[in-house]
Amino acid sequence: MMTLRNHVAIWIGFFVVSILLLWVFRSILLPFVVGLALAYLLNPLVNLLQRIRISRGWASALALFSVLSIILGLILSFMPLVISQAIGLVQRLPGYVTDLQALARSYAPQLNEWLGPERAAQLEQTLGELTANLLGFVGSLTAGIAASGLGLINTLAFIIVAPVVAFYMLLDWEGMVRGLDDLLPREQRTEIRGVIDQIDRSMAGVIRGQGGVILVLCIYYASALSLVGLNFGLAIGLIAGLFSFVPFVGFAIGFVLSVGVGIVQFWPDWVMVAIVFAIFLVGQFLEGNILYPKLVGSSININPVWLMFALFAFGLLFGFVGLLLAVPLAAIAGVLTRYAISKYKGSTLYLGRTDDEVAVAAAAATMGEVAPTPPAPRPRAGRRTRGAT
Repeated sequence: MMTLRNHVAIWIGFFVVSILLLWVFRSILLPFVVGLALAYLLNPLVNLLQRIRISRGWASALALFSVLSIILGLILSFMPLVISQAIGLVQRLPGYVTDLQALARSYAPQLNEWLGPERAAQLEQTLGELTANLLGFVGSLTAGIAASGLGLINTLAFIIVAPVVAFYMLLDWEGMVRGLDDLLPREQRTEIRGVIDQIDRSMAGVIRGQGGVILVLCIYYASALSLVGLNFGLAIGLIAGLFSFVPFVGFAIGFVLSVGVGIVQFWPDWVMVAIVFAIFLVGQFLEGNILYPKLVGSSININPVWLMFALFAFGLLFGFVGLLLAVPLAAIAGVLTRYAISKYKGSTLYLGRTDDEVAVAAAAATMGEVAPTPPAPRPRAGRRTRGAT
């Protein structure tokens, strides 16, 4: 039998080889990653169509065609407006910053009276540094998007390859699952299946749940900011919603952009600025208290700090593909880490028990149950003897 050391060495080697392959092929992975994600999302729908006597091939084609038609319709309807607003926002942003600085200078005498000359100067310097940092961030973000943008040939390849990958993955999904299940070690098959089920629930929470949160926030922010008449409200709302997969980043970017544009556009009508402010407070409340608990729940169970670290780390290593893979891989790593901790807590290193006692405790921990301690037998009452007092 393989020792624990050999198991750990094999899985670490598998992890290292996987990361190396991702890094080597990172420039061509995007259509395959998108195709795999589409297949994972649509597999429940294909299974549902199969239950109503539709063959797997036709069910896969029908589900994929329906989803691609919806996506194409949305792109043709809204993409020209979104692109024009995004370009206009990038071009107008330096002007907004200049207007904000001029507005701040106009209130400099009042600030000097309220705060004093020294504190007012410190506040002005801080605002100037924040403005420069914001402009630098937006500039680097725009340059990064332009640098990582797909050329014409790559775009055509992506449009063709991703649906083809999704179709063939859907067509052979059940066969792949049976093939992978057949490769599992016989002795640990039940335990590995339990871990895979946890990974599947976590992935469902990431892809389906987080995707639902992003979609709802995009619709909410874009609609609300457009209805109040904010300049470039559609683009700002979509930016805030799309970046919401990074904890607090989407909210922060959308809030700063919308409030800055709102001050320049509506001032001195502070009521409109307060409405823009309230839109993001309501959005953050909806995300944290309704959308995320209902759509994602505890399936991911990852600290936001580690999630942000995973996004930055994978984005640095693999670019845009790394951003797509960061959250699912972080969810898988979280499941495996919790499993490793549970195994450690059932080991002799942690418990200090004998091997037999550790085996019983590990089995109980794996099943999620703890065997109840049998009650101590009651002492029988002694029979009274004749003449006893």
